[in-house]
Amino acid sequence: MAAPSDAPKSTEAEPSAVEVPDAAESAAPSRAARGLAGWKIGIVVGGLGAVVAFLLLGSGAQDAFVYSKLVDEVVTHPAEWRDRELRVEGLLTQGSIRFRESPCEWRFTIEKNGQEMPVRYPQCIVPDTFRDGVNLTVTVQGKLLADNSFLASQVVPRCPSKYEMQQRQRNGEDMPHPMAGRGTIEASGAASPAPSGAAPSVAPAPL
Repeated sequence: MAAPSDAPKSTEAEPSAVEVPDAAESAAPSRAARGLAGWKIGIVVGGLGAVVAFLLLGSGAQDAFVYSKLVDEVVTHPAEWRDRELRVEGLLTQGSIRFRESPCEWRFTIEKNGQEMPVRYPQCIVPDTFRDGVNLTVTVQGKLLADNSFLASQVVPRCPSKYEMQQRQRNGEDMPHPMAGRGTIEASGAASPAPSGAAPSVAPAPL
């Protein structure tokens, strides 16, 4: 029979194993948090975009929504284009330019493929190249009114290029006078004389 041991028993508890969290488990909440943050950012960005779009539409940013058409396209289907912001291109009808000084207003007609459109431009000044007698192509921007006339806010004339003029000469066309006159409307409704040396303009009708 073995003799009892006199060695004192240890009272210290054995250290327990420390549990280390799994890497995948610790990464999952982090990914979820990032996903939630990204979702919130997306909502904020989308909301800001909607606000900006609304402000642009409500502030009259019309240039981004301007339709470009030819005269005959607008005249043959006026109901489709009425009260929309348009750019319309056509040839200036010779002798159609009229001007009133007070209040300032230019009136003229542009045409394309046998269709004509009267234009009103309530400004005092037009570009220097805007004149009769040069087979002028004109682009006007504005709106088609209920009476099918066009109220322009911009008038952009484009003279024939040197090449186009040479081609017309080869085809036997008569070249217009370079300084054709503009008709004006006086208080009496009579036409003022054209500048000296200028081709005579058609007598204008009173506004």
